[in-house]
Amino acid sequence: MARDVQITFDCGDPAGLAAFWAEALGYRLQDPPPGFQTWDEALAAMNVPPERRNDASALIDPEGAGPRLFFQRVPEGKQAKNRVHLDVRAAPGLTGDDRMAALQAEAERLVSRGATRLQRYEPAPPLGNGHIVMADPEGNEFCLD
Repeated sequence: MARDVQITFDCGDPAGLAAFWAEALGYRLQDPPPGFQTWDEALAAMNVPPERRNDASALIDPEGAGPRLFFQRVPEGKQAKNRVHLDVRAAPGLTGDDRMAALQAEAERLVSRGATRLQRYEPAPPLGNGHIVMADPEGNEFCLD
């Protein structure tokens, strides 16, 4: 039986990291509960103090196809290389120079929004199509593939 999957990010700034990934993936902030216009209004009604209102954030795929992304505040910073990471498919169907140009353009766009470019791997046929390793604003590695 297939299961729904949620991807959870431990982070220091859930709202900020959610904003980055919404931009990177074309996701949007999950709507507040029914009866509330904003999350701040909902959290106030739940008696969540202002200093705790950035403890979590969630994004959804507007098309409903991708997994929900959940961002939760943790006290410690990132300590080691990710054992699991996201591959952002930024150049589907492209090969060679066209592929790398599309990946480079996406890398530059994400750097302008707080990402860091870590390393570029050139195409190495027959199996290696080339990719760029990036880090989000809190240092979580991901690949532009």
